[in-house]
Amino acid sequence: MPDEIYVSTDVEADGPIPGPHSMLSFASVALRADKTVVAEFQANLEPLPDATPHPRTMAWWAGFPAALAAARANPEPPAVVMPRYAAWLRELPGRVVFVGQPVAFDFLWVYWYLMRFHGHSPFGHSALDVKTYAMALLKRPYRDCVKGALPAAWDDGLPHTHIALDDARQQGAMFCNMLRANGAVPG
Repeated sequence: MPDEIYVSTDVEADGPIPGPHSMLSFASVALRADKTVVAEFQANLEPLPDATPHPRTMAWWAGFPAALAAARANPEPPAVVMPRYAAWLRELPGRVVFVGQPVAFDFLWVYWYLMRFHGHSPFGHSALDVKTYAMALLKRPYRDCVKGALPAAWDDGLPHTHIALDDARQQGAMFCNMLRANGAVPG
């Protein structure tokens, strides 16, 4: 059976849901359980026709102008990006597992865009939430498992900048450290 490849994915958007709002940028880092990076994918997307940025989301973005500028640089049509992303996923050397934090947000966007612009999701309907995994490992309430309250050993010190690739790298490394802490990876 082929190894699982954990696809740590981060989404940057201009609102809370796809359709009325647009995904601005996303990135995925494909990792083996031992934290070996297999490949990376990133793209900035053109806004959806007739979609409008949500005022509350844009007020939040005002606090991160460099990250917003990075998400808006050289955008491409979603109809070009999503089939390219699906092909990238198919070429990974194992069974892909979507990993996100919060997965309810990131998976919603990626799944919707894959279905709308590619007609299929290589992930199926499945996604793994980092915070939920932390809750199970720590045996603590879900809302107590915020990033700042997690064990220092799980943090590689990678930046969390609200630039999709940085954040996908950071949460992917943390997830692999959690796998090791759970005994799912030797060492």
